[in-house]
Amino acid sequence: MDADHENDPESRLESVRRRIGAECARTGRSEDEVGLLAVSKGQPASLIRELAGLGHRAFGESYLDEAEGKMDELAGLDLEWHFIAPVQSNKTKTIAARFDWVQSVDRAKIIRRLNDQRPEDPGRLNVCIQVNVDAEPQKSGCRPEELPELADAVAGAPRLRLRGIMAIPAHRTDTADQLAVFERLAELYRDLKSRHPDIDTLSAGMSGDLEAAIQTGSTMVRVGTALFGPRD
Repeated sequence: MDADHENDPESRLESVRRRIGAECARTGRSEDEVGLLAVSKGQPASLIRELAGLGHRAFGESYLDEAEGKMDELAGLDLEWHFIAPVQSNKTKTIAARFDWVQSVDRAKIIRRLNDQRPEDPGRLNVCIQVNVDAEPQKSGCRPEELPELADAVAGAPRLRLRGIMAIPAHRTDTADQLAVFERLAELYRDLKSRHPDIDTLSAGMSGDLEAAIQTGSTMVRVGTALFGPRD
């Protein structure tokens, strides 16, 4: 197989799916338990269209203006759009109206605004609460101890649907270190599920650590580089 073929979108998608499938098989999980979110920020609409043609529907965006352009260009496709970056108050109206999921909610103010500004027509907005599991000052996400209160607020908002939690742990290359942080995150998820039994999403794991995330219970991995290649 030549390098160009190995780097085309179909081959990259199949490679990521194989990684997910292999780890699910190794850990006794069903592949149906682990969703794949293609992190398409910084990527052209043409690549999203190509992946959609291969049967992939879920895409994650971080830059609102860029995302809106792609949504308009790809409006004829049945896609599921996830907002995965910090949510600014002045962007909540557009995010609430145009996205299917927001994975990066970490403040009560944002919960109120998304609920108040969500139109009725699309149905409830799917929400994950972002947890700053490593307490990194430069990263968004609530403190773990804030999670129950924020989850209760989302669950009580009539136009929102609490789906679970999301985290972006600090970069780790050692597998044992990866497993340790994902296990902490999984424990937070289990505790939250005991309070909110309907939640179903632990969004954790990216291109470099998706195996460790799946091993500890992730239900959604967010993959950019392995699908699209490094961004310039």
